Amino acid sequence: MLNEERNISRSTRRLHEYMTTNLAAFEWKIVIADNGSTDSTPAIALQLTKDLTCVDYLRIEQRGRGRALKTAWLNSDSDILGYMDIDLSTELEAIPKLVRSIESDDYDLSIGSRLKKDSVVIGRSQIREFISRSYNLLIKGMFFNRFHDAQCGFKAISRNAALNLLPLVQDNTWFFDTELLLLAENTGYRIDEIPVIWTDDPDSRVNITKTAWTDFKGLLRLRFGGLKRVSKER
Repeated sequence: MLNEERNISRSTRRLHEYMTTNLAAFEWKIVIADNGSTDSTPAIALQLTKDLTCVDYLRIEQRGRGRALKTAWLNSDSDILGYMDIDLSTELEAIPKLVRSIESDDYDLSIGSRLKKDSVVIGRSQIREFISRSYNLLIKGMFFNRFHDAQCGFKAISRNAALNLLPLVQDNTWFFDTELLLLAENTGYRIDEIPVIWTDDPDSRVNITKTAWTDFKGLLRLRFGGLKRVSKER
């Protein structure tokens, strides 16, 4: 999360209310992972930890989505680790499905998908939809993977899988998700893919051109040696 002073309080309180009401059977914790915010995000996050139970704040000085997730997950002792974007684009009703998929021991990773048949995407521009579908088709063409949506900001992983896979993931930015999933599938971990209702955030500040180029270079790295090397190390 980076410079989210406009969203962090509303989203965290809404998520906390949902978790309290609907996941009472689990012991859970919300971790606000802040990777280098320069606005009032840190102050708001710290206040939230005082106002709400089961909310922690983690500050990572260096930026990068992958770096933030690695740090948060590797510093957690939870049996199931997950994340969702601070804008809560994914319907909260999908959270129990994500958790129970792993809790049942049927899967090692569980991911949201905006591209499966039963998914619903609201408010997404045609260009973003085209880029997303093209990117995932490119992945399938290069790796013949079974999952459909590599970049949906809604994922969970078992602690055991996280401890084994995260040290192998080289990317610390937006390609982190794709690399994690390809490594997981290539080394035999079971991935469940859950259709979600997704409401696109019109305020997204992702640099699409820069991110696409970085992702493409990451795919080439994995295609020409990266995955083979990981398979031998496992």
